[in-house]
Amino acid sequence: MSDLGAFTDEWWSAYTTERWQSGITRAYSEKVLARLTDPWAYDQLAAHPSGIPRPPWDTEGVDDYLPSATGEGGRENTTEPLDPQVIGPLLVWAGRMVDDLAEDILAAWTERRRLLSIASASTATPAGRARIEETLLPLITSGAPIPSTGCDGGHTLARAFIAATTGASLGQVDRFKKQHGLTNLAAYRPGPCPLDVPVTGQVAGRPWRQSLDFNEAADLMKHLGTAAMIIILYLTGMRPQEAQGLRSGCCPDPAPRPDGTPGRHLIRSHHYKEVTNDNGHHISAGVEREVPWVAIAPVVRSIRILERIVPEGELLFSAAHHDFQGVKAHQGALKNGTLNRRIGSFVAWANREAVAQGLPEQAIPQDPHGELGMARFRRTLAWHIARRPGGLIALAIQYGHMRTVLDARTSTGYGALGRRGIHGVLDVETALAAADTAARLRDRMAAGEKISGPAARRAVTGATQAPHFEGRIVPSTFARKAAAYLARDGFVLFDNSDALLICAFKRETALCEPAANATSPNVVDCRAGCGNMARTDTHASQLRDRADEIDQLAAHAPMHVGNRLQAHAARLRQAAVTHAATTETAEVLR
Repeated sequence: MSDLGAFTDEWWSAYTTERWQSGITRAYSEKVLARLTDPWAYDQLAAHPSGIPRPPWDTEGVDDYLPSATGEGGRENTTEPLDPQVIGPLLVWAGRMVDDLAEDILAAWTERRRLLSIASASTATPAGRARIEETLLPLITSGAPIPSTGCDGGHTLARAFIAATTGASLGQVDRFKKQHGLTNLAAYRPGPCPLDVPVTGQVAGRPWRQSLDFNEAADLMKHLGTAAMIIILYLTGMRPQEAQGLRSGCCPDPAPRPDGTPGRHLIRSHHYKEVTNDNGHHISAGVEREVPWVAIAPVVRSIRILERIVPEGELLFSAAHHDFQGVKAHQGALKNGTLNRRIGSFVAWANREAVAQGLPEQAIPQDPHGELGMARFRRTLAWHIARRPGGLIALAIQYGHMRTVLDARTSTGYGALGRRGIHGVLDVETALAAADTAARLRDRMAAGEKISGPAARRAVTGATQAPHFEGRIVPSTFARKAAAYLARDGFVLFDNSDALLICAFKRETALCEPAANATSPNVVDCRAGCGNMARTDTHASQLRDRADEIDQLAAHAPMHVGNRLQAHAARLRQAAVTHAATTETAEVLR
């Protein structure tokens, strides 16, 4: 095609997909897209615009139109999830930083700032000079370490710390330093600058420091902010730009429910991808997300820590307030590049700390797919969400990406990961969940429980033939094995805790209308009379218990609602009666 005006979003998408297959780097591809945007930009300034369309990456964001950071072909959506052996210890250290060490770090930072304020305001007095001599002369003559701070890869005298702790002026410290040659002494005999703050945090049941140091307070604050970001990104599924747009006050404490139980914490945030106004122009400021993020306790604690770092109403990741070295003035939120570097710095710190604390087994290994960039956290699914009944729907709602549900096998964009992406992860977790269901059924049959239902024989066969998974360490080759296991149509078992049954999923007989190539049931559309159903004695007992609970609700409900509840309870009891009348032992069904 030779006419840029005829280019549609589909043409641009096809062009970038084919262009990146040559293996060009991500950095170079960014320049290519920028040059392709220039004709549209200049056309807007022309007296007689020729109608060149705006490239979609200029409105939707560039990430989805770039090759992966590894240089392989395809879009950024081919980014690998974080390796399970990496995300585990990474979350351990991030949670430890927020939950166990944050109070010490914030106290150290407050004390450091107080000392710097004192040092800058102190004036020269004879008492200050005397205190310097009392503090430093014994160290000089005894050969002890001298309070120092890092400088150009070496060490120099910690003049601000000494001025603040002695009450002397900075000028007095400089003159004493020159008189006694403390620049060289500090370089060869560097010593700590302990802060007068209590150490309350513990690691593995032991205090994590004897004392906190004046020089490490800024770095610890940087790591604390990074740890909070890691927790927020991973446990909410936010896109990086959505997390960067969070502000103090975005997650207020909820009002209690009418029964007195606490309500759920919700995060009100903005989203930016594909946000346009009525004229189709991209809204750079984003719009508030219609469905708020659900914040579990670790996320709430992380937000509360960030709210203590930034002023009220300010961005939680404000660049100005997260610049703990005070190098220069900043605007807006911390940029992706800065945050990615801080993740790497946090990993290095955690690994040093693991060795220092005698916990080398908790070190964070190198990820086989490269650096731990921000975009990879959203790709990494929490197994306890993905494998629960309705877990994929829960993820889609939480992530604000319903096409993951509506077309999970063929959707593009977020769902279409190339090498070992979201569907590989889902296959692994679904296979593990199915294997757990089979194992529980084997245990129940071994205990003498009976089974009923049109799929009872297939359920027994599936439980007998299902593999035994020991532990949860999943090698890189397991995704293919999981997909092959799930392809055993009719003999893979899925537990439905809402319907209180086991689904021996077979596409042809399923009433939940699965897709033609689906390997698991639509558990939220489980229908009575389905030929894939099987129940055990345990399920029947649970049916009766639930019927009793519903009857209790019906007794306190308005008449019409109570009648419907009682009818539902009666159906559950009838299902339990039907089970008792049609059960068979596993030996008979084998």
